[in-house]
Amino acid sequence: MYKVYGDYRSGNCYKVKLMLHLLDQPYEWIAIDILKGETHSEAFLEKNPNGKIPVLELEDGTCLWESNAILNFLADGSGFLPTEPRLRTQVLQWQFFEQYSHEPNVAVARFIQLYQGLPPARRAEYEACHALGYKALKVMEKQLLRTTYLVGEDFSIADIALYAYTHVADEGGFDLAQFPAIRTWLARVTSHPRYVGMLD
Repeated sequence: MYKVYGDYRSGNCYKVKLMLHLLDQPYEWIAIDILKGETHSEAFLEKNPNGKIPVLELEDGTCLWESNAILNFLADGSGFLPTEPRLRTQVLQWQFFEQYSHEPNVAVARFIQLYQGLPPARRAEYEACHALGYKALKVMEKQLLRTTYLVGEDFSIADIALYAYTHVADEGGFDLAQFPAIRTWLARVTSHPRYVGMLD
C-alpha cells in the first residue's frame, strides 16, 4: 500500500489524495505539520531531501516527490493521462502553468491569509499575488470557455493539478464570481462519483 506524507490543508497534497481516490487506490495517510518544521527532520529529509510535502512512498520504500510528478506516476496507464503525444504535452503544459503562474500566486495568497492571518509585513506580497493570480485565473477561464476540461473533453491530471488550489482560492481572498466557466468546471470536477473533498 502507498504511503502519503502530507498536510490535509495543502493543495499540493490534496492533488495526490484526490488522484488516489479517483483511481480507487488504497493508501495510508501520514500527517506532516509544516508549521512545526516536521519536513526538516532527518527522517523526513531521507524521504525528500528538498524538505517539502507531499511525498509518495511506494511499497518498496522508494519515495517520489513534487505533486505533479506524483500525479503523472499515478495516472500512467489510466484515462486521466492521455497517450496521444499532443494531448499528453498539453497536460504537461497546464501542469507547468500551475507551478509557475498559478500556484505561486493563488496558493501563496492563501497561505498568507489562511495560515498566517494576513500579517502587515506580507500585505504588499499578498496584493502582488492577487494581481498575478487573477491573471492566471483569466487564462484558465479563456480555455474553459472553449473546452469542457483543460485538455479537451476528458478529465485529466491537468484538471486535478489546477483544481486543488482554485477550488479554495476564496481562502486567499480571490473572488471567482467573475469566472463563470471556472465555477462550472469546479462543479463538474466535484460531481465525479469518486470525488473526495480536501478535508474529507
